[in-house]
Amino acid sequence: MKSLSYLNKYFFKYKWRLLLGVLFILGSNFLYVNMPLIVGDAVDQFKTGFDADNWLKFALSLGGMYILLSLGKGIFLFMQRQTIIVVSRYIEYDLKNEIYDQYQRLSYNFYKRNNTGDLMNRISEDVSYVRQYLGPGIMYTISTTILFAFTVTFMVNISPELTLYTLIPLPLLTFIIYKVSSIVNRQSVKVQQQQSKISTKVQESFSGITVLKAYGAEDKFQADFNIDAKGYLARHMDLVKTNAFFMPTITFLIGLSTIMTIYFGGILSFETQSGLTAGNIVEFIFYVNMLTWPLASVGWVTSMIQRAAASQERINEFLSEKPDVKNTNNSPFHFKGDIAFENVSYTFPTSGIQAVKDLSFEIKQGETLAIIGRTGSGKTSVINLLMRQFDPTSGTIKIDGEDLKSINVNDFRKEAGVVPQGVFLFSDSIRNNVMFGLAADQEATEKEVIEVLETTHVWHNIKDFKQGLDTVLGERGVNLSGGQKQRISIARALIRKPKLLIFDDCLSAVDTETEEIILNNLKETLQGTTSLIVSHRVSSIRNADRILVLEDGGKIEEGTHDELLALGGVYSEIYNKQLLEEQEEE
Repeated sequence: MKSLSYLNKYFFKYKWRLLLGVLFILGSNFLYVNMPLIVGDAVDQFKTGFDADNWLKFALSLGGMYILLSLGKGIFLFMQRQTIIVVSRYIEYDLKNEIYDQYQRLSYNFYKRNNTGDLMNRISEDVSYVRQYLGPGIMYTISTTILFAFTVTFMVNISPELTLYTLIPLPLLTFIIYKVSSIVNRQSVKVQQQQSKISTKVQESFSGITVLKAYGAEDKFQADFNIDAKGYLARHMDLVKTNAFFMPTITFLIGLSTIMTIYFGGILSFETQSGLTAGNIVEFIFYVNMLTWPLASVGWVTSMIQRAAASQERINEFLSEKPDVKNTNNSPFHFKGDIAFENVSYTFPTSGIQAVKDLSFEIKQGETLAIIGRTGSGKTSVINLLMRQFDPTSGTIKIDGEDLKSINVNDFRKEAGVVPQGVFLFSDSIRNNVMFGLAADQEATEKEVIEVLETTHVWHNIKDFKQGLDTVLGERGVNLSGGQKQRISIARALIRKPKLLIFDDCLSAVDTETEEIILNNLKETLQGTTSLIVSHRVSSIRNADRILVLEDGGKIEEGTHDELLALGGVYSEIYNKQLLEEQEEE
């Protein structure tokens, strides 16, 4: 239950609704425990006899009272569900929003450590188990506790001795509940872990469906999925078997109590001093059966609480996670255009690989800096450091002369337009995918959307689509070519008119002719805008003001296109190799 204590703040938030629900539970159960008294009176009346002329009046009065109590109980039962179950839905809503907000705050490295399927499972399946505890779990726990207290009190008022005999099986029942709860908790954790594994497998297979089909790997994935599914089934069946053993045991013990009630009640009824009547024995049988649900539900509620505890423990793992990058300054920040890396190094904490080594460079306002290097040379890591997806292990990054860690990073990011290497388009219209790039205080007309699409040389494709800008894209833009997706991604960055423009190898999927058209169109846009272009193709960067050549995270060459060619080093080697490849293609 320690993990579930995290939810206490929500109970306090909705305390008045919950208190009202408890009052309805009290009312419902109070009426319920009075109903056997009517039946007991009827039995005693029949045994002693009554005037035949009054039998109809007697039947109507007792029947009417019984119906009124049942009706009142039903109304209170409805109201308790409308309070406590509704509160559980409110808390579910709040908890999902809190988890999602935490996901938004967490840093780049968190997502490298955790897979998407597990993240999804914790905000969906785990929260659903927690909600069952918050709603039915809490409601039935309170209801059964109150009903048990009321029932035992009424039984003691009738006959303390018979109550004692009736409740003899209770200590054994308590011991069984204690032992089974610990087993259920362990099994619930295993079930949830396996559920996350299945979610991850499904998410990966759907996201990579084109690769999966291209390699004809459907059977292999199906076989792997079957193994995980069988593992889930086996763990779930262990949990089901535990519950299956639990419920019959409780039912047997309740039945034993009923037999003991009839046997000892019958003996006591022959003792004049006991004052026990046949009607009282009938009342006791009713009360024992009333205890059937409270005691039988203990197993169900216990299982529910244990599963919720296991789920909340998994949720708490992520909620307690602290982001590596924190925005410590909320003062407004306006980017002027100067950037400086001073002896910056970065090592990935998970792998220990040093991605950036003692790197220094400057970009003045309005300049375009290009970075080129072989795969794994640290190009993308430089961008992530600049956008403060993670902080450098050593060294300083300065923005307009201030340490990047000390400025309002949210404002800085709002003034930057980033086109990442891995293009991501939403399952939405092309129009909305482009306008996603707008800041919260920005608006754009259809004309402006078309202009940026013309700049990126993709409008001529889109206007031929049947629905034009309103064409809805499949997941990740699956119904577009790689080049079209990249160009829409560039348009998304351009529409916000950024003061800092970052391209991360974003023209790799277009041919050299289309690349040349786009770069010529961008010349006017890049005029006066601080820009950083990362590419493995010389053709994308040759017009930059300065070019850095990276290798193993460190700077090995720097200069203009002509200066680096004259140097005859790594840049010249890359240029000549790519030039030869283009000539061969022609």
